[in-house]
Amino acid sequence: MVNARILYIDNMNSAGKEIRKIGVEADAIPWLTPKAVHINMKLENVSSFAANIIKQEMLGKGGDAAVNRGAANCSIDKSDVLIMGTYGQLNRLVYKLEMQTSGFKEIAEEIKRVLSSVGKGKPDFLECGKYKLEIGEKTYIMGILNVTPDSFSDGGKYSSMDAAVKRAKEMIAEGADIIDVGGESTRPGHEPVDSLEEINRVVPVIERLAREINVPISVDTSKALVAEKALQAGASIVNDIWGLQRDASMAEVVSKSGAGIVMMHNQDSREYRDLMSDVINFLGKSVEIAEKAGIKRENMIVDPGVGFGKTLEHNLEIMRRLKELNSFNLPVLLGTSRKSMIGNILDLPVNERLEGTAATATLGIAGGVDIIRVHDIKEMSRVARMTDAMVRG
Repeated sequence: MVNARILYIDNMNSAGKEIRKIGVEADAIPWLTPKAVHINMKLENVSSFAANIIKQEMLGKGGDAAVNRGAANCSIDKSDVLIMGTYGQLNRLVYKLEMQTSGFKEIAEEIKRVLSSVGKGKPDFLECGKYKLEIGEKTYIMGILNVTPDSFSDGGKYSSMDAAVKRAKEMIAEGADIIDVGGESTRPGHEPVDSLEEINRVVPVIERLAREINVPISVDTSKALVAEKALQAGASIVNDIWGLQRDASMAEVVSKSGAGIVMMHNQDSREYRDLMSDVINFLGKSVEIAEKAGIKRENMIVDPGVGFGKTLEHNLEIMRRLKELNSFNLPVLLGTSRKSMIGNILDLPVNERLEGTAATATLGIAGGVDIIRVHDIKEMSRVARMTDAMVRG
């Protein structure tokens, strides 16, 4: 009996494995693999002339492209373009565009950059100070340690030195791979604190933790001075909720230290032209800032910023579309623990959002997330291990 089924193949590695299973000649695998990966790629702000050329080129290669109806007669200046084709067809499109004028070469470079995420993948290791974390083998657990009086979930619980250190050690025993120390609440309506107060809160804790634990310590701050003092005290990751775009000195501080950097999307309003496009463009600017400062890609992490400058509907859309962040070829961090998105859907207070957090962690890992930032370490560590067994194989 002949059996038919659909395979979901979204990268070159998976394509190669499936083709190899068929038993084809070894030298045919590199030739067949690009044909097995179908890609839908969106280009934005393309001239109508270029949009028409791209459509014709894709049709000629067996693919297609969707353009604005006004592009055909050039009644509009710009059009977004949805390219639909295989990895191989898009590579041939790049080759043709590179032979054209400078405007087409710019488009070709952008397509090539995104295609690299399908073929190349993320760095093998995340480098942060003296630590190297292997990427792809497991999901890392970042334990939240707020040494603040007003954080939304655990404000005031760990504001004393002994309580903070005790909690950090408990989290490590429960499965935390990274401890994230924060000295300023970022909950809605929080009271900002100045750099000196934030330093006084986090630096003594980090200094002691650096002596007593052997996992990377992250400092949750957007202030370059705080980051600098925390890194000197023993932190090896900076978790910046403004993605290097709030304090102009932050990128240089991180670059000089060799620390890891979490670049999160954030904005003051909840207005978007196109949610995922705006999030990815913001993070792209963050990556560009980091690269110009000399930060290596092996030190970078991106975070879509669930709960920051977003409505409930925005947060849910991001959760559904997390895989789009893989176009950066960088580790992805997800922070959804106990957040209002969960409370709003389940109608539960902060201390009853464990199951909701587990659901977001599971979906996140399936969507390509490499690090989850959580409060409930023991439970989320188990969730991650189980999901890894299914997703990472």
